Amino acid sequence: MEMRLVNIGFGNIVSANRIVAIVSPESAPIKRIIQEARDRAMLVDATYGRRTRAVIITDSGHVILSAVQPETVAHRLVGKDHKFEPEPEDKEEKLELDQ
Repeated sequence: MEMRLVNIGFGNIVSANRIVAIVSPESAPIKRIIQEARDRAMLVDATYGRRTRAVIITDSGHVILSAVQPETVAHRLVGKDHKFEPEPEDKEEKLELDQ
């Protein structure tokens, strides 16, 4: 099996084969996942003190915090030869952002 690596920001690199999910840190369930990983000593903070914008969950149970957007990590994960189209935003979500 070929080992692929993905840059998650500021020179930090993760094995692409181990990534299960790349999510936004805004929701309460994701915040709980982050806290539980911190309690189990399975949290890796790769933000360099910046705001957490993406949470990467691995198959080993590690939770990695990144300061780059989830879409950016996903684009890097699929590579330049693949097209990645994020889902269109929910109308309610867009209205909340406009206010």
